[in-house]
Amino acid sequence: MVDVGADPVTGKRKQVTRTFGTQREAKAEYARITHRRYEGVSVPASGITVDEWLDQWLARKAEDLEETTVYSYTMTLGRLRGSLGRIRLQELTEDHVEAWMRWALQEGRVRGGKAGTGLGVTSVEMSLARLKEALDRAVSRHLVEVNVAREVTIPRKARKEERGTRVVVAPWDVAEVRAFVRAVRDDRLAAPFLMSLMGLRPAEICGMRWADVDLGDATLTIANTRTVVGNKIVVEKDAKSLAGERRLPLPHLVAQALTGFKAAQVAEKAASGGRYEACGYVLVDELGVALNGRQLRERAYKVMDENGLRRVRLYDTRASCLTYLANNGVPDHLLARWAGHTDVQTTKRWYVKPNVEDLRPTADMWGGLASGSAPDREANVRCGSVSG
Repeated sequence: MVDVGADPVTGKRKQVTRTFGTQREAKAEYARITHRRYEGVSVPASGITVDEWLDQWLARKAEDLEETTVYSYTMTLGRLRGSLGRIRLQELTEDHVEAWMRWALQEGRVRGGKAGTGLGVTSVEMSLARLKEALDRAVSRHLVEVNVAREVTIPRKARKEERGTRVVVAPWDVAEVRAFVRAVRDDRLAAPFLMSLMGLRPAEICGMRWADVDLGDATLTIANTRTVVGNKIVVEKDAKSLAGERRLPLPHLVAQALTGFKAAQVAEKAASGGRYEACGYVLVDELGVALNGRQLRERAYKVMDENGLRRVRLYDTRASCLTYLANNGVPDHLLARWAGHTDVQTTKRWYVKPNVEDLRPTADMWGGLASGSAPDREANVRCGSVSG
């Protein structure tokens, strides 16, 4: 605990409390704060509110962010504004932020579910992260002395409670993927669905142009994306990252589907009576109008429901693909390249999700340790080929 000067309004002494993992870190921060105080480095009084500062901060951040990311930041910070927005920035305390965090976890939901119930831990954590980032900038601009949100964290108990109640929808296993392939075989959108099973992001499929597809060489290039923001506005931009810009070989099944889809579009154009919109995208309706991710998702759900398949997000078929490739020996550097990631650790952390059957060969291998005899390698191979 250290004095940081007087409150500019009341004149009362102000103190802050910071907690660190080691005494050395605590002493270093204590020295920094007291040095600023004794050197006369203090913030001038300001009437700017939290809302006003968040607006200024976000306007500056927007210059370096994608439009979809700006939208995400806006929605994330919006959760804070009702409770904290009218408070003067210099009067915001750790208690204010802590109280908001607990309220949000208990009853902060206003959309996407039953109003008045708690927000998920991830949602609250994202809001705190953006607030901490904005307050860090306020400190560097000498608008406030310290970042009062820095030490506010989600209680471990809340995390544990959510894990106990949260329903996690697992990605499709190999049998479910194959059932979906059979279900879409004669569907008009078979080719886009198969591209999702290749591990492409929905935005990459929606942004794919026929100019990016080389059927002669059996390759496709991912360089453009189309994303729906707020279920209303379609935003078109380049690939998610430099690693996301990649050229992939087409599996034979996907190449066949794309060839058929291109021929179908030629026939649809001829039958349209001049009403066809030649936009150049792969994913279009019968009149050549580009479809978006929401429309692709809704069509996929319809196929799942009509064929008795378990509903999963189309995006989660990406995990099914990458898990299968990892389980079947695709080297790390190729796995990351296929996924469009710079670092394979990202691929493995978020998209490689082995299920219990994927672990069956490991159980067989352990049997060799317990029994003293070598495991049946041929059985392991058979098991791996089935579970993927």
